[in-house]
Amino acid sequence: MIGDESRRRMYAGGRPNRTARFLNDLSAKMFSLGLSPHWAVTLETVNPTSATALILPLVIANFDHREFLVSMLGQRSRWVRNVRAAGGHAIVHAGRRRPVLLTEVAAEDRAPILKAYLDQAPGARAHVPVDRREPVAQFERIAADYPVFEIRYLR
Repeated sequence: MIGDESRRRMYAGGRPNRTARFLNDLSAKMFSLGLSPHWAVTLETVNPTSATALILPLVIANFDHREFLVSMLGQRSRWVRNVRAAGGHAIVHAGRRRPVLLTEVAAEDRAPILKAYLDQAPGARAHVPVDRREPVAQFERIAADYPVFEIRYLR
């Protein structure tokens, strides 16, 4: 099991180091094939400048009978920039490729989703400065720093 400090070091400066890239690649391949729990997916976005694909594993946060993607690294995450540049369009892989439209959730509505996300994504807990057991009110103070997108499947 990887400890919190090791998880933080793997993403020092908001970017994955070599170990994190290796683990992300391995997870993304497994998730794309559907060899994962139902809440684990691979997200594919496109860099608008270079037109290169960014493929990474993410955890779907289920809240209020809806599905969300959360950036555990906050606003600087490359996938967040790519999704915003693409008007929310991306591809989710979980056994099959599905186009999605990701709609950004307003900061004032994110707190309960962030709390649910930390309950469902243990690997993200080291990157969010609020303990998952804290009340929702504690998540309100950091909500603007952690983008949340609702998933809408297009087919």
